[in-house]
Amino acid sequence: MKVWIDQDLCTGDGLCEEIAPAVFTLLDDGLAYVKEGDKVFDDPGGTAGVAVVDSDLEDAVIEAAEECPGECIFIEKD
Repeated sequence: MKVWIDQDLCTGDGLCEEIAPAVFTLLDDGLAYVKEGDKVFDDPGGTAGVAVVDSDLEDAVIEAAEECPGECIFIEKD
């Protein structure tokens, strides 16, 4: 599974970070971004902003996408 965020739609509520802090983070601009380990994909748009999700985190990522008020989390299933 892969996940990315459309920062244009992000409301900065931080629910994604609360639900799956290993995959999502809020940066100083107040918007959410995806990450893999210590690498934050902070270049919005395109494949450069897509993170691969560990299988044990998939349920949390799906929940974060469902709870997101901005509907800005996009999941690509392999």
